[in-house]
Amino acid sequence: MRAVLVVNPQATATTPGGRDVLAHALASQVKLDVVETDYRGHAMAVAHAAARDQVDLVVAHGGDGTVNEVVNGLLADTDGKPGKYGPVPMLGVVPGGSANVFARALGLPCDPVEATHRLLHALEEQSGRQVGLGLAGDRWFTFNAGMGWDADVVGEVEKRRGKRTSPSLYLRTAVRCYLRPPNGRPALTVRMPGEEPAEVHTAFVSNTDPWSYLGSRPVHLNTECSFDTGLGLFALRGMGLVTVLRHVRQALRSRSRHRGRQLLRHDDLPIVSVTAEVPVNLQVDGDLVGQRTRVEFISVPRALTVAL
Repeated sequence: MRAVLVVNPQATATTPGGRDVLAHALASQVKLDVVETDYRGHAMAVAHAAARDQVDLVVAHGGDGTVNEVVNGLLADTDGKPGKYGPVPMLGVVPGGSANVFARALGLPCDPVEATHRLLHALEEQSGRQVGLGLAGDRWFTFNAGMGWDADVVGEVEKRRGKRTSPSLYLRTAVRCYLRPPNGRPALTVRMPGEEPAEVHTAFVSNTDPWSYLGSRPVHLNTECSFDTGLGLFALRGMGLVTVLRHVRQALRSRSRHRGRQLLRHDDLPIVSVTAEVPVNLQVDGDLVGQRTRVEFISVPRALTVAL
């Protein structure tokens, strides 16, 4: 088996020592190449080259942004239809970031050493899990995407953080973006199959539950969402303080189901489109990918196999 290990040395929990241990362990079972990323998009380019070279396994060691880049590289030549354009390498994940939402949603330990043991066991047993992914325009996402408030927060955090980040940084930024939206708060129009168009002011799209984590605490928006179902939509028609505080409290409760007059919420959607009259921020898996006036979010079942 041929494999490529993609390491982001800037991720929160990656270290040279941890990289060497992981590489040594993997090299005992596979023919391994190791690549350290040194610019944004590097992991995507490496994974894309590995897919074209018909490598069997690509392991992402970093945070959710690294995983997202690797996934987008692996699926770059599939035209949004994995399985119809030849085999795609299996994905391995060894968490090295601060949130590690995708890995935790899969049940992987956050500790890199423990995750490495799990990966080695999966390789020995030749076991994997097919997972569904989301496609936001031309960008794949593994656990969430969004337009509006959450994307504004992601954009502002990216301006301020270094290698280290923290829940308090996200909380402070979320409050700041709520009180002073960097791009205003333009209306968004949401369209779903069989439903009338609806006007909202922020739209969160989930590919699994939890939507994210605040430190060790999961944030639940669409609790029926999983890698085996369609997408979840959580959108707010109004952004009044009472409305926002109500849903923040509900999101932090264990397996809470949201209720509220300003809430637009659906589970298991095959597709949802969001449009705006002016460009608004779009984030996928916690990374800002730019501004858009229209995005189609599509659920793609069994898009990728993860070594588990």
